[in-house]
Amino acid sequence: MKHKIGFIGLGLIGGSIARAIRQYFPDYEITAFDKNKETLALATQESVIDVAATTIDDNFRQCSYLFLCAPVSYNTAYLKQIKNYLHEDCILTDVGSVKTNIHKEVENLGIEEYFIGGHPMAGSEKSGYVNSKAMLIENAYYILTPSGKVSQEKIARYTKFIQFLHAIPVLLDYQEHDCVTGTISHLPHIIASSLVNFVRDTDTKEELMKNLAAGGFKDITRIASSSPTMWQHICLKNKENISRILKSYISFLNHAKDMIDQEDAQGIYHMFDTSRNYRNSFPASSAGPIKKAYEVYCDIIDETGGIAAIATILASNNLNLKNIGIIHNREFEEGVLRIEFYDEASSKRAAQILQKFRYIVYER
Repeated sequence: MKHKIGFIGLGLIGGSIARAIRQYFPDYEITAFDKNKETLALATQESVIDVAATTIDDNFRQCSYLFLCAPVSYNTAYLKQIKNYLHEDCILTDVGSVKTNIHKEVENLGIEEYFIGGHPMAGSEKSGYVNSKAMLIENAYYILTPSGKVSQEKIARYTKFIQFLHAIPVLLDYQEHDCVTGTISHLPHIIASSLVNFVRDTDTKEELMKNLAAGGFKDITRIASSSPTMWQHICLKNKENISRILKSYISFLNHAKDMIDQEDAQGIYHMFDTSRNYRNSFPASSAGPIKKAYEVYCDIIDETGGIAAIATILASNNLNLKNIGIIHNREFEEGVLRIEFYDEASSKRAAQILQKFRYIVYER
């Protein structure tokens, strides 16, 4: 029997999962519904999906897996529409970063035996199907939150399926999931957005803050470019956890303010020292949501061919570059050319080679 996969919503995450399924299971039949007809047309044209459904209809019968990939509020609403298409061997799942609401609705509708919540810990500040890619979930943690009545056989089957897509499944209780992601995912997005708005509202008439914003500001606020609709839904659906977490975080900020007001040199040093040590203890493995960057920074004379010369030196020594670019603001490093590599060994070797050519190199 040919396996059939259904998608309700085909944005960044849904599109990436569909692409991964197409890559690793090319014979599977993929049916998708999305409100955006251009998305369906493009997915069909790229042969990512086989059937483009304009409504949630009989095209979704006999699916082995049904993925809910719309914003979290819409996923809950779609449950009633797809209830009639569930069958004994079907696994119903979602990809939302808030789990409590959908689990409660699954219980209310009496469809717990089919449902295993899902949350791939992957994403981008860019949204939509056009930015999806099969490798988005590769080596990423993929949290599974099984309902109380789903069988162990289905849990084992879905876990294995996620592994086949080259993601790393992690089983969690759905309430624990919402507490954890509220701190490490939802809070950072609120901080990033509020910081960007704070700069906007307090900037000079000449927009000096905006134009001089350096690497640190850009790194910490990158996620502020994410989908406003998605994060609106997340904040409303996980409001109890987020409110509690924000309250605790605000007290941390007030403590930092107090230390600065009181010129508590030891306390300020301890804050930066402990955070640095803890941040550096995060695993460098690509499985984690935080990827370690292997970078060197290099002083370079502002002349034609300067970057090309360095690239040629590194290429002649069989070193592959992941990224290279000019840093106009020397916030942390004195160097202005940032060179990123795929692994630590390459970055260290590059630093040694460039130093032999009398470049001034700063490792980070």
